[in-house]
Amino acid sequence: MTGLEKIIPLDKRDIKFLTYDLGLAAVLITLGYTLVDVDKSNHIKSQFIFSRDEHIDKMVNEYWDDKLMLPARSLLENQKMLKNRLYSVME
Repeated sequence: MTGLEKIIPLDKRDIKFLTYDLGLAAVLITLGYTLVDVDKSNHIKSQFIFSRDEHIDKMVNEYWDDKLMLPARSLLENQKMLKNRLYSVME
């Protein structure tokens, strides 16, 4: 292990949803999911950590299947907010 990996215990994986995908993260926020944290420990890409519920996997599948309908302005504002969060603070 290089020290860049962040180990999440198995019991915590069940209550969190993790993604590196900025678009998916913006969609989940637009859908009302709570962004718990942004893991920037890997200096190449950041991981978005969300609270998991019983519907999140269905929403993720609908995102990948291009079946979601969302308010465009809200989605773009959330994507901009995530980019600001990623790039405005250097750790």
